[in-house]
Amino acid sequence: MGIYSDIKSDFANAYKNDPALKSKIDFLFNYPGVWAMAWYRVAHSLHKASFKRLARMIMGLTQIFTHIDIHPAAIIGQRVFIDHGTGVVIGETSIIEDDVLIYQGVTLGGVSLDSGKRHPTIRCGAVLGAGAKILGNIEIGEDAKVGANSVVVKEVPKNATAIGIPAHVIAKGRNQDPLMHNMLPDINKELFEYMLKRVAILEHILVEDHKNLLEQDLELENIYESFIKSMKT
Repeated sequence: MGIYSDIKSDFANAYKNDPALKSKIDFLFNYPGVWAMAWYRVAHSLHKASFKRLARMIMGLTQIFTHIDIHPAAIIGQRVFIDHGTGVVIGETSIIEDDVLIYQGVTLGGVSLDSGKRHPTIRCGAVLGAGAKILGNIEIGEDAKVGANSVVVKEVPKNATAIGIPAHVIAKGRNQDPLMHNMLPDINKELFEYMLKRVAILEHILVEDHKNLLEQDLELENIYESFIKSMKT
């Protein structure tokens, strides 16, 4: 596809991903992500044609108006939608495949000063929640989901969900609805609940040496071990 076809596809894709979009006039003032992608298409073509300085200038001006920083050397596929977009950063060696959904504040950053591949690869259909930081030459698998404000430094498998700081994979299997961020589990809450229940059981054991309390403690310990094992997966 050519530049014009890609930009046309980006504009059409916004209607699919945002029910708040009611008219083409909205594009002028309320969709910086769409405009950032449009100018990226132009700048990327210039960058490939060795007009690198001009490409950087275009994306520099685009950043001023959209608050979205995309390096023109990044490789971005079709129908990639940046929702709202403020604060999004996409590094030089990033690769984003088709049909990826990116929310505001997402960073695709590097952790090395090497000149080679140092930014993430995002596979088809992935969803990157608001504020997610994906760092280094790692891969986010096809149809994977990264929870809001997560910091991802390890690869996320296909059809998996990763949340937390640092992010851990907490679910595998096809995601039915990429927008159901409120359904993601709270790992910290679950861990604190475990600790509180364990302390309560141990206090009872100290006061009353009951066999059933010891059995409860052993059962809870098994639950904890399973929890830790799943976090390391």
